[in-house]
Amino acid sequence: MAKPTHRFVCQSCGAVTGKWSGKCDSCEEWNTIVEEPIENRPGAPKAGGKSSRLDFVGLQGTAEPPPRAQTGIAELDRVLGGGLVNASAVLVGGDPGIGKSTLLLQAAASLARAGRRVLYITGEESIDQVRLRARRLGLSDAKLELAATINVRDIAAALEQATDAALVVIDSIQTMWMDTIDSAPGTVSQVRACSFELIRLAKSRGFALVLVGHVTKDGALAGPRVLEHMVDAVLYFEGDRGHQFRILRGVKNRFGATDEIGVFAMTETGLAEVPNPSALFLAERRGNIAGSAVFAGLEGTRPVLVEVQALLSPNAGGSPRRSVIGWDSGRLNMMLAVLDSRAGLRLSSHDVYLNVAGGLRVIEPAADLAVAAALASAATETPTDAGTVYFGEIGLSGEVRQVAQADARLKEAQKLGFAAACLPRRLAQGGRKPAVLPGLRLNEMGHLAELVAAFTGKG
Repeated sequence: MAKPTHRFVCQSCGAVTGKWSGKCDSCEEWNTIVEEPIENRPGAPKAGGKSSRLDFVGLQGTAEPPPRAQTGIAELDRVLGGGLVNASAVLVGGDPGIGKSTLLLQAAASLARAGRRVLYITGEESIDQVRLRARRLGLSDAKLELAATINVRDIAAALEQATDAALVVIDSIQTMWMDTIDSAPGTVSQVRACSFELIRLAKSRGFALVLVGHVTKDGALAGPRVLEHMVDAVLYFEGDRGHQFRILRGVKNRFGATDEIGVFAMTETGLAEVPNPSALFLAERRGNIAGSAVFAGLEGTRPVLVEVQALLSPNAGGSPRRSVIGWDSGRLNMMLAVLDSRAGLRLSSHDVYLNVAGGLRVIEPAADLAVAAALASAATETPTDAGTVYFGEIGLSGEVRQVAQADARLKEAQKLGFAAACLPRRLAQGGRKPAVLPGLRLNEMGHLAELVAAFTGKG
């Protein structure tokens, strides 16, 4: 029986099927399955071939920390874990126009000014377009080497000769093309093969490789999921193009902490670092408005204070609306149910709008108490104390549960001049009391009803 020469691959998740269908069973996306030829990869292991001896070693041993190259952008170095590691591969994803190319051009120019050899290869723009951006950003004097091509064979030949390269930027991996693969650029086969070849070169030649990746409409990186497993670090560039703030978040890092963030502000001359994001997120806050509460959050190792805003509107009839920006909509529905059942705060006849100001997306459950305070404040039309921060997880029975690194959150609140903090009550069995900070009053709560009583006056 002849072997099949073609297969059907989902361009969204990379799932392989034996026949075409309108909907992918793995990711449930429509019209993403495309017929592709089966790759004949040279060098693949064959059955019955000789195998070389494999030597195993023990856990004991010494290893020096990997050398790093500082990019000159402190917020980027923070997310990377201290800088770029030699022979590493980094994948940077984000929405179109969010500033990925701008950030990498600034980092590449900074390394080039420091005397490192940096190669910037673009498959989306021409050389003149990159030069125009560099001129606008004030980077024209950097000794950056540019090339515009999509042919990976040509790129590989050039990188084989560039033995002194410190950084290679590929913008973007979805535009790259290998002539040995019979499919269009951007397909799963092309993205996988091009990435494998470029990462192989980075590992063998010792330069740091940065791949720019597109994202799908759901915010996930486009292309095969295996791409994220092939690289050493995955960074997401988040933010609203209509807003000045940009968040660089590390979701995978083999050489540093994950969930670390870097904060930038988009200006006319490029991306500017924000060393103190808490002060910037709270700069336009008004403390005398009902429905506002300050959340003392944690992003990676960095404490960040942001404002949580809630607005309630009476619903005349029909299903009430729940609109959320910057938080999980499912968790908001849970919070409304707990407020109703455990604290007696009836909000089922209101449209609820919740927003995390500043464009930051909060994912940790420690924001529950701040969200509950904003909702209770909006429902009773009673402003929260302008000098109080909130943090704590809320369970389904209404209990306020402990969260990690309370001391770091309190220190950030004290540094920004807050006078009080509402936080979970310390458990009697071995719970550690947060550090006492001068000028900061701690208001410990054990149940959600205590918070609601502070706004309703029923206690």
